Amino acid sequence: MYVARMGSLYVIKRMPLSGGEHDPSCASYESPYELSGLGALMGSAIQLDPQSGMAALKLDFSLSKIGSRAASPQAGPGADSVSGEARKLSLRGLLHYLWHEAELTVWTSLWAGKRHWWNVQWHLREAAKQMIVKGRPLAETLYVPEAFRAQKKDAIEKRRAEALAPAATPGSGPRKLMILVGEVKDFEPTRVGRKLVVRHMPGFALMVDDDLHRRLRSRFEREFSLWEVDDRSHLMTIATFGLNPAGLAVIEEIAVMVVNENWIPYDSVHEKKLVDALARMRDKSVKGLRYNLPADQPIANALAQHRGQSIALYIVPAGADEKFELNLRDMIAARPEIGSWVWRVSDGEMPPLQL
Repeated sequence: MYVARMGSLYVIKRMPLSGGEHDPSCASYESPYELSGLGALMGSAIQLDPQSGMAALKLDFSLSKIGSRAASPQAGPGADSVSGEARKLSLRGLLHYLWHEAELTVWTSLWAGKRHWWNVQWHLREAAKQMIVKGRPLAETLYVPEAFRAQKKDAIEKRRAEALAPAATPGSGPRKLMILVGEVKDFEPTRVGRKLVVRHMPGFALMVDDDLHRRLRSRFEREFSLWEVDDRSHLMTIATFGLNPAGLAVIEEIAVMVVNENWIPYDSVHEKKLVDALARMRDKSVKGLRYNLPADQPIANALAQHRGQSIALYIVPAGADEKFELNLRDMIAARPEIGSWVWRVSDGEMPPLQL
């Protein structure tokens, strides 16, 4: 452990790359990267400096725009995975990594009712300060709206204008794009396209053209349906955007993620049942995330800690093939020191956690 300075605060932090060396009962313990989609990205898309703890990120989406098209050919909401040797973080993968590094995947019932947007916003911004993109801090490009209060409206809008100034249209050359992370309130129809309304950003319009909105709803149909059926859940978005000559924010690429009332991500009704069950337990749990991995690759959907032991929790979706089962058996066998719990959805209701 070491003492780190974060703004005006001094905090005790874990030495980089040492999470697995801590005892599972220690608050600084971190589950093995290979149990989630993070394992495929470490050392390639995410390169940690063991001395500084900074993470250099390689992204598969563009942060600049030339003319009417983004500078990267990978624009669009469906670019979640990559092929070939050059592994890079998708837009959704970056959202997952920010959530993981901000420790928003961690939960215990002792925190019930104590995690609010101002906590989420602060932790996301602090996490971004430990990340570098093309030699510059991600925090300079990332905008996460602060909790809005009507009585402080003028001061909040002034700070927002200052933060978004780098996205203003330059006189010449490529236009710089910024990254927004916020909670979706609605996609309101306009005369042309849609307007993304983000909570805590009242009166600030983010324009989405019809084609992008259609592809977003198609690619993330599961996430939208989960959000629409549960009033207590939140739909988080991550998007790249720039300001056009009129000063309007225009979204170039966008992805979404569903989180429950405790801001823990989930991507199916089965994960929601597991997350809800873990939320009622005093033992700490950590939600596993998929990052760039496709749905046909197993991950530890969560890691629970009970009486000093780590237990990986796996959900096998209905219709999983033999390859999925083989990969799952290999994952469990590779970590004999970690207990395992498996829910095969095709067998029926979720088995007891027995933690």
